Amino acid sequence: MAEPLVIVLHDWYGRLPWLDTYADGLARVGFRVAIPDFFDGATTDDADVARSLMDGLDVGHALATVDDLVLDGRTDGSTRIATVGFSMGGWLALLHAQGGSVDAVVSYYATLTSAEHGIVPCPVLLNLAENDTWQEGGDPESFIDRLKDHGTPVTAHSYLGAAHSFANASIEGTFHASASALAFARTAAFLEDQLSD
Repeated sequence: MAEPLVIVLHDWYGRLPWLDTYADGLARVGFRVAIPDFFDGATTDDADVARSLMDGLDVGHALATVDDLVLDGRTDGSTRIATVGFSMGGWLALLHAQGGSVDAVVSYYATLTSAEHGIVPCPVLLNLAENDTWQEGGDPESFIDRLKDHGTPVTAHSYLGAAHSFANASIEGTFHASASALAFARTAAFLEDQLSD
């Protein structure tokens, strides 16, 4: 039997180098890690360019890519699998989790709007920035209430002084080292708890 698999989904800046460091941290606590690239190698540290990259995202293809990684993980012996996503990737992770094929999901600074929301049948951890903006119907309080209404176990943490993208160490303007470190520790503990056999 293989170690649990964690699939890490990048934000709208693309698969920047900081994700390898994040994945190494997860590997050190006993997880196999996969990081798909939804932008075919394109990356940026500019928010306007990132927005155009995200606008070109094929959501169906991205979700199918995660499905394939889940299937590969199970084929390779991982009986427990989770997704961890950042911003756009957190949104994708939450959308994907509604399909029921993962055992836990962690979302950094992302939720689902009421129009996107379905039942998420696995435990959810939300790592939220104190300073953020949300689409109508996608604010954390409403999202958490909907999760609880459906019986989904949900834990949420808000990080004081942190803004959207606070965990992305490749983006100097928003990276918040202490919030990022605490969120990683909480994420690793959550995953260890949810993915242990």
